[in-house]
Amino acid sequence: MKNKAILMDRDGTVIKEKPGTYLSDPKGVKLYKNTLKAFKLFKEMGYKLFIVSNQSGIGRGYFGEAEVNAVNQRMCQLLKEAADIDGIYYCPHAPNENCSCRKPAPGLGLKLIKEHNIDVANSFMIGDKKSDMDFAANIGMRGIMVLTANGKRQKAKYAPQLKNVKICLDIYGAAKYIKELSK
Repeated sequence: MKNKAILMDRDGTVIKEKPGTYLSDPKGVKLYKNTLKAFKLFKEMGYKLFIVSNQSGIGRGYFGEAEVNAVNQRMCQLLKEAADIDGIYYCPHAPNENCSCRKPAPGLGLKLIKEHNIDVANSFMIGDKKSDMDFAANIGMRGIMVLTANGKRQKAKYAPQLKNVKICLDIYGAAKYIKELSK
């Protein structure tokens, strides 16, 4: 049997992001107000939960994988009371490296889908950027854009390209939308 899943961008979707900055210190990890409620609802609905994130700070030489792993570990600790993360996938490359794993390229998503036997038709990708929505389309998943961090600017800038994308205030709004779809 295939698993239904929620794939989520990390920075700006699950944890707070100051656009244009790179988070490398676990002390800077802060969940959005409704993140725990969203994760509880996802688990109640039976979804596997995954983080899929571009971490170009590694490729740009700003920090290493140890810092990314420390930030991810802190995020998982904060989420623990609501739900466990089933997997974290990230691209360490700089944008100019033209890899197949940097969103919106499908590499990480296709790997995740295969490794966890994901039912793409009944799964979702949630993020705060157009590239997250393009990533969702590239792996055959429905995308939900949240208006946290980069979301409002991305929505304004790319409105015509996002006309078929569901837009929610935050990750909890996305969780409630998914619950409504399952009725």
